[in-house]
Amino acid sequence: MKLDKKAVLNALESISVAGEGKNMVESGAVTNVVVFGNEVIVDLVLATPAMHIKKRAETDIINTIREKLLTEASVKVNIKVEAQEKVEIKGKQIPGIKNIIAVASGKGGVGKSTVTANLAVTLGKMGFKVGVLDADIYGPSMPIMFDVESAKPTSMEVDGKSKMKPIESYEIKILSIGFFTAPSQAVVWRGPMASKALNQMIFDSHWGELDFLLIDLPPGTGDIHLSIMQALPITGAVVVSTPQAVALADARKGVSMFLSEAINVPVLGIIENMAYFTPAELPDNKYYIFGQSGARHLAEDLKVPFLGEVPLVQSVREAGDIGRPAALQEGSIISEVFKEIARNVVEEVVARNENLPATEAIKITTMAGCSSVKGK
Repeated sequence: MKLDKKAVLNALESISVAGEGKNMVESGAVTNVVVFGNEVIVDLVLATPAMHIKKRAETDIINTIREKLLTEASVKVNIKVEAQEKVEIKGKQIPGIKNIIAVASGKGGVGKSTVTANLAVTLGKMGFKVGVLDADIYGPSMPIMFDVESAKPTSMEVDGKSKMKPIESYEIKILSIGFFTAPSQAVVWRGPMASKALNQMIFDSHWGELDFLLIDLPPGTGDIHLSIMQALPITGAVVVSTPQAVALADARKGVSMFLSEAINVPVLGIIENMAYFTPAELPDNKYYIFGQSGARHLAEDLKVPFLGEVPLVQSVREAGDIGRPAALQEGSIISEVFKEIARNVVEEVVARNENLPATEAIKITTMAGCSSVKGK
């Protein structure tokens, strides 16, 4: 078969860059194609410098041209990176970690950990370096959701000090109390003991360079939340809720906690989980099992951003159970939903860092047997 530029471009329309919805021709990633006999040169512009994204794009282009057009084609891919807008926080931070996002829910059972896991892998597919701290001390779930239940963090030496090395799965760095307890073992700790364990996972670990550290908080508002915000300057919080009234009432309290004068952590927005159910045999139907648009209306009422809605899909549960977040399945409904949510989160982080001063860790003092919370 004779190669020409049009045929090559048509073939490349079947490929999309990881983390982007459009194919690489439509998105403008392919800037030029040159054909000399059996030799093809493709110029490609990417928005991320991530090595695995670049390597995948190069491999996909070479394989596609050889499979669709000419087996013996000599293919060269020139990749140029146009650096995306820096997502940085101004102010004190753990060395190497640019943004810390707390993912919270007012009550349990709304899918906060599932949302955290899928948001993490989606940000990773977009080229960001991401870590997850499972701060749900009494119900850690990240080891199951990332298929690393049997993993044990090892130690490493950094600048002459022994540090804990996070577990990596799907290119996400993870630390959880679940790595240090048996699956059937209940964690029966008082607040100070739980706080000490969290501090060790935060400060005695080598997270390396991260664009985002997502903290999966326990449900509610309590000791662990205060300990986290005392230890770290949180960039912003994301609140997860289902549309039902009882969940929304608790989500309202969660937003109120972050925005209170004493804590003063910006709320990046609200995510509505289990928003609706669409049966496979009735793809055009939506059944609002838990109520319709409750979290969206709450966001409007509280004047905080609405980041998106996640449908009730069986594959999300199945993927979580086998340790492979559903958003990893490129082209699926959940993958597309979390791409939109992740883009909204990134936009809110950029806007927050441009328009607001850096969040400071709160200071907790004890006086005559009672605690008070102050800004540091």
